[in-house]
Amino acid sequence: MHFAEFIAGWISGAVGLAVGHPMDTIKVRLQTQLKYRGILDCMIKIYKHERIPGFFKGMSFPVLSVAVGNAVVFSSYSNALEFISQSQRGDRSSSSSSVEIFVAGCFSGAAQVLVMAPVDLVKVRLQNQSHPHWTVSGGGTGGPQYRGPVNCVASILRQEGVPGLYRGVGALALRDIPCYGLYFLPYELLCRVLTEEGQQPGTAAVLVAGGCAGMVTWSCATPMDVVKARLQMEGVQGQRYGGVLACVRESVRAEGGGVLFKGLLANSVRAFPVNAVTFLTYESLLRGMQ
Repeated sequence: MHFAEFIAGWISGAVGLAVGHPMDTIKVRLQTQLKYRGILDCMIKIYKHERIPGFFKGMSFPVLSVAVGNAVVFSSYSNALEFISQSQRGDRSSSSSSVEIFVAGCFSGAAQVLVMAPVDLVKVRLQNQSHPHWTVSGGGTGGPQYRGPVNCVASILRQEGVPGLYRGVGALALRDIPCYGLYFLPYELLCRVLTEEGQQPGTAAVLVAGGCAGMVTWSCATPMDVVKARLQMEGVQGQRYGGVLACVRESVRAEGGGVLFKGLLANSVRAFPVNAVTFLTYESLLRGMQ
């Protein structure tokens, strides 16, 4: 594993998380709760009842761990691509085929699932806590189910055991493995198109390519993202599913086919700036360390 790529991935992941977490919270709420009519309605209700901190619920735990996951993604992608194409990272964009890029991306997605499944579960559980902010409730209502990420992990282990931390991991794998292949493919191809031969991609090229890669990926990932979120909330909101297919079947039967695209707009709005910033930070740090 290349140390420079690991560090660059870590820092860029933390930056991307900070930029995109508020919209990610809205996306998770839309996917798992029926009381919101859309993005604007969700934003208004979160702010009205939970104030600004409501948009950042679940962020304290993944701010370091998601950064580690991002580090694993970028470093495993680079190593896999180098192994597959038998080329050095410096000239990978000119010598790696689309198939090689896609396969390396899928490998990085598999590595991400192994590292991030418990973290993602805790994040989703915390984001779904809609208890009022103390300035709204006056301190007179009950507190949240989970007092923070550590309490959430302890509660899950106590009630569900270690397997509880991997609830929804099948849907997470079905989302991340193919979609990380799609994540790196448009990025690499757009960088080639927007960069003169023999030159490194400039700031504008990296921003555009990274943003477009994020939007393409999340457009494809949203259906399984909905299923993942619902499986991760299994039992907390009273609903029980028998697995990925059962969740798809029951959700479509109850809410129609459109349910699989809940949060698509929020994902798209969030994806461009988050991934543009993530790739720009990654590439800039990597160049600075080499």
